[in-house]
Amino acid sequence: MFDMQTMAIFMLIGFFVMLMIGVPVAISLATVGFVFGYLGFGPVLFNLLPARVFGVVAGYQWLAIPLFIFMGITLEKSGLADDLLDVIGHVAGGVKGGMAVGIILFGALMGATTGIVGATVITLGLLTLPTLIRRGYDKSIACGAICASGTLGQIIPPSLILILLSDIMQLSVGTLFAAAVGPGMMLVVVYIVFILILGWLKPDLMPPIPKEERSRVSGKELTIRFWKVVVPPIMLVVAVLGSIVAGIAAPTEAAAMGAIGGVIVTIFSGRFSWAKLKLVALDTTKISAIMMFILICAQVFALSFRGLNGEELIAGMFEVIPGGVNSDIWFMLLLIFILGFFIEWIEISYIAVPLFLPVLIAQGADPVWIAMMITVCLQSSFLTPPFGWALFYLKGVAPPEVKIKHLYKGVIPFIVMQGVALFLVFYYPQISLWLPKAIGW
Repeated sequence: MFDMQTMAIFMLIGFFVMLMIGVPVAISLATVGFVFGYLGFGPVLFNLLPARVFGVVAGYQWLAIPLFIFMGITLEKSGLADDLLDVIGHVAGGVKGGMAVGIILFGALMGATTGIVGATVITLGLLTLPTLIRRGYDKSIACGAICASGTLGQIIPPSLILILLSDIMQLSVGTLFAAAVGPGMMLVVVYIVFILILGWLKPDLMPPIPKEERSRVSGKELTIRFWKVVVPPIMLVVAVLGSIVAGIAAPTEAAAMGAIGGVIVTIFSGRFSWAKLKLVALDTTKISAIMMFILICAQVFALSFRGLNGEELIAGMFEVIPGGVNSDIWFMLLLIFILGFFIEWIEISYIAVPLFLPVLIAQGADPVWIAMMITVCLQSSFLTPPFGWALFYLKGVAPPEVKIKHLYKGVIPFIVMQGVALFLVFYYPQISLWLPKAIGW
């Protein structure tokens, strides 16, 4: 009969085999958890599991997830994104690469208001990609900018990744939101600098919008539209995030105000309808249910893996790696990056982080700093083939002349830039830690 740690190894192998043959992640987690847990320590697993699951799903912090999802989908379904993009495009369109810069800024704003990658990528793909191609933009650059801008919502708060990590790592949501401001803004700046330099070096790849076309919209009209379309979502984000970071409201309370605020913004923009509200409620329920189901199934996997002394196995693996805690961190980030080629960020968070975190914390690594590096690294999972969801979303709405090779080629520079951002956060921890310390979190 195999010893416990050998069974833990077989458990991991079995999980990845099930993933490779196409079994859904949640079902794979629960199946290997039940099978190897029963083989390892018998029916006692079924006595422990109910209390474990209840203790997790009854957490008050989980209420923030459907509320933030509701806020994001409300703004997305309202159609405000169309006007936002048009205003930002006219403001930035006169610069070489200006439309691409506008796309990055739009992605940052949408990330702060909705945080939904699919919504941002599909909106940009439908509204801008045909126009960019018609204006002479290189197809790969256009596709890369659209896909990368959509991933900004995964690090710019309120981000669902940060909410999940706060529970997994037992950290304050407000602390992680504050810590993510620096890396998120830095990534936006890195993207914009890259686009401006590329536009300066190779203007034929990203020509500016002709002055005659920009002059059709008067400055007064653009100012009015800016205050009507851009300012309300920004005020909503500032109110929600500001109340959390300042300690005025708990994340769940702020999320509830954000949900109400999203409806109010939609009403004042004249885009509210009961039919849209019904669609928002249904989509919120579906997304929230999927996330909670994966969370429950992950508890089966985690309980069994821990019972089979899997944590000792992981600790022993880290001991073999030379170079101390820094090497251990990069090993974890490399594994997360590789997993991102095949599975989604939710599953990666529940699989990799609980396995490696105790070892890193025991070596004195700052958990907030680790969380920020994990978040930056997880962004790449939306861009890396073959299962980069941002690529799938854009390909689904792209014109026929845009081939999959254009998408793959276009995201490569942005994946590299995410790697640059990751190195900067690693070598300069204060990028992520200064704001939490400044406000006393």
